[in-house]
Amino acid sequence: MAIIKPFRGIRPPKKIVEKVACLPYDVMSSDEARKMAEGNPFSLLHITKAEIDFASGYDEHSPEVYQKSLDNFKRFQAEGTLQKDSKPMYYVYAQTMNGRTQYGLVGGAATEDYLNGIIKKHELTRPDKEEDRMVNIRVNNANIEPVFFAYPAVAEIDAIVNETIKTPAEYDFVSEDGFGHHFWVIDKDDTVAQIENLFATKVPYTYVADGHHRTAAAALVGAERKSKNPNHTGKEEYNYFLAVHFPDNQLQIIDYNRTVTDLNGLSDEAFLEKLSKDFTVELKGNDIFKPSKLHEFSLYLSGQWYALTAKPGTYNDNDPVGVLDVSILTNSVLAPILDIQDLRTSKRIDFVGGIRGLGELQQRVDSGKMKAAFALYPVSMKQLIDIADSGNIMPPKTTWFEPKLRSGLVIHELE
Repeated sequence: MAIIKPFRGIRPPKKIVEKVACLPYDVMSSDEARKMAEGNPFSLLHITKAEIDFASGYDEHSPEVYQKSLDNFKRFQAEGTLQKDSKPMYYVYAQTMNGRTQYGLVGGAATEDYLNGIIKKHELTRPDKEEDRMVNIRVNNANIEPVFFAYPAVAEIDAIVNETIKTPAEYDFVSEDGFGHHFWVIDKDDTVAQIENLFATKVPYTYVADGHHRTAAAALVGAERKSKNPNHTGKEEYNYFLAVHFPDNQLQIIDYNRTVTDLNGLSDEAFLEKLSKDFTVELKGNDIFKPSKLHEFSLYLSGQWYALTAKPGTYNDNDPVGVLDVSILTNSVLAPILDIQDLRTSKRIDFVGGIRGLGELQQRVDSGKMKAAFALYPVSMKQLIDIADSGNIMPPKTTWFEPKLRSGLVIHELE
């Protein structure tokens, strides 16, 4: 069963939380982060992407940048930009997008749960990206940014959250992208004990929704600390890391679409002809066409939208990975027709989060930068959980969660 611990969070005062809070480190370039933090000395980007305090082009992985991150973290605490809570507690973090709100419980996920498979993953991670975040955690002795987890919904936990949100929020603001962020503190000892017990008795597994590299890095640093501590007891803070846990029935995955630079030497007509082997191809015209169900795709090519419906036999319903629309597109189009064999390394394909809308796909093709675009129906939470439960890995760029968790609302120190 899952272990979720309360902790003494390090947080900004209410009056400056909007200035401190920022997007996760990995959704922007260094130059974009520099612009976001311009004129704002309170931005957590000075800790999560400390290269912004150096000249443009400075090596973000240099020892000087990691040291600057620590210097800024210490300065934020010394100046009161970040302050430590008086006792261990849980927190509720809610996000609102397009009038819809999802409520997550913030607590310390257990390193051991990640290592023994209680925390389940659905993506591969890259050692170089893991190491970057491990260095950041080691240097700062803290999980500066949270990871995004899902868990099978539990009515009793929902009830506690629903009761908590009846009280005024500690933080309540709308970020520059129009998303609402709301944050409550759960500090009553009996409620804290109840939450810990409910996870330990009612939640068999948790699932990494977003932040696989941060999760791996945090768990590996915890294991590293354990191996170096001859007096290890299991109660140390390094045994836990910062995670926001959302009930699975509140989460919605957004589509993750593809654009390609060329048709592998084929004419439009020849390409469409090859598609007709595995898909029913229907011309939709100039208006944007969005897939409305699984196994239905949109294709934008030479100013026209097409509906592609996968034919029976193109996929196997009993294969949790093969039945995914991203797998169908790869196995029936990208690899055999376009000769794009490795989605992780090919320069002929790009990926576009559905939050940008299908107009973004059309613009990229119309600009001449891309030859064609494919829009997919989003993966469901059930599909994600089925894959994680079966021990399988999703293909690259399958899931897109939105809104992204804001960093800076609370930090977990490893002490």
